[in-house]
Amino acid sequence: MYRSGSISFHDYGIVTGMLPRIVTTVSVVSLAVLLTLVTFTTPATAGPLGLLAIFISAYVFLVGVISLFLSAASRLIAFFSVSLATSRPIYPLPFKRAYYYSSVLAMAPVMLIGLQSVGSVGLYEIILVIAFEVVACVYISRRIP
Repeated sequence: MYRSGSISFHDYGIVTGMLPRIVTTVSVVSLAVLLTLVTFTTPATAGPLGLLAIFISAYVFLVGVISLFLSAASRLIAFFSVSLATSRPIYPLPFKRAYYYSSVLAMAPVMLIGLQSVGSVGLYEIILVIAFEVVACVYISRRIP
């Protein structure tokens, strides 16, 4: 469908069909970078930029894994809920929405590792990270259609 002005990627279904492939590819590449950095460097030789690369690649890998897991789990739940007689059917979580949730949920392990690197992680810090995750997930559920 052509509109005067600009053509959107949504018109061709590129965004919805390519997003899982892009996330999977980027996640595999970040895993390779993470394994390479962890194998061939130490924290003393990596320096600040190397540690930043480790944290970023760990985050990107976790985003991919969590989004694929959320998408697959929601599809399984929707598939097995067909046999239940409910007034409202359960629909699977769209991958885009699973990606939004995973972008927040993947931050928790990275925050905990970062907190561990500057001091000890206690009950107070874990409660703060959980509170951050809950607030962020509620925000996503309310703001993202």
